[in-house]
Amino acid sequence: MPFDIDPTLPVLIAGPTASGKSALALAIAREQGGVIVNADALQVYDNWRILSARPSLADESQARHALYGHVPGAAEYSAGHWLRDVAPFLQGPERAVIVGGTGLYFAALTDGLADIPATPPDLRQRGDEIRARDGLQALIDALDPETLARIDTRNPMRVQRAWEVLHATGRGLAAWQDDTPPPLLPLDACQPLLVEAGKEWLNARIARRFDAMLESGALDEVRANLPDWDAARPSSKAIGAPELVAYLRGELSLEQARALATISTRQFAKRQRSWFRAKMRRWQRIAAETL
Repeated sequence: MPFDIDPTLPVLIAGPTASGKSALALAIAREQGGVIVNADALQVYDNWRILSARPSLADESQARHALYGHVPGAAEYSAGHWLRDVAPFLQGPERAVIVGGTGLYFAALTDGLADIPATPPDLRQRGDEIRARDGLQALIDALDPETLARIDTRNPMRVQRAWEVLHATGRGLAAWQDDTPPPLLPLDACQPLLVEAGKEWLNARIARRFDAMLESGALDEVRANLPDWDAARPSSKAIGAPELVAYLRGELSLEQARALATISTRQFAKRQRSWFRAKMRRWQRIAAETL
């Protein structure tokens, strides 16, 4: 490795999709030992291995992996769930190598997470209906000013979550965040690594990886999910899944589905890079091209 890693401290590895962060985690675990812990919101689901780019069985045989595919595809799973699941791995006996692309998970871990009550299902359904009928702006207009100033209003899930919190508890999301308890793992108690990748380099990797997913059986994986497919489920946000569902239903050609999925992945990676630049200024930068 082109940089020093202290074998006594937990390691955090964040980075955009297809940047090689999982391979880096495996290299560290093989060389120094430790359990690789997932911090990717889609890789927790048991119905996606190929499309969520979970580590292969061969990779899993080389080091212990945890929190991969441990949640049913129909279940809700939040940053709060993940924080509770990851806590035991911070207490040993193995050093944790936590890797993923979900910035909110890392923020919850290193900055703390407000203990907000769960949203009642009927309220979530009401939010879904408002967004479908009146558009995202209707939810944005209903938010309190403090929360509105903090959240990414281009992210529908973040907006709806803020709307749900306000209507379920009577307090804005910003007020809950201001009452956040201490973090489980402060940055100065671990080694935070951020894998950064150039746009053109990453876009080429994204295209190659989606083609490899198709060759590895992604269509069969989507076909297995088709009987009870529900686009509203969090697990259904796996990039490429909606496009391949549309292909299997005869709504798109395979080439159209491939092109749209590749574009979606590029857009997702762009959002990730923006989030990491804004929120992870204290993390050590690692150039993906050098790994």
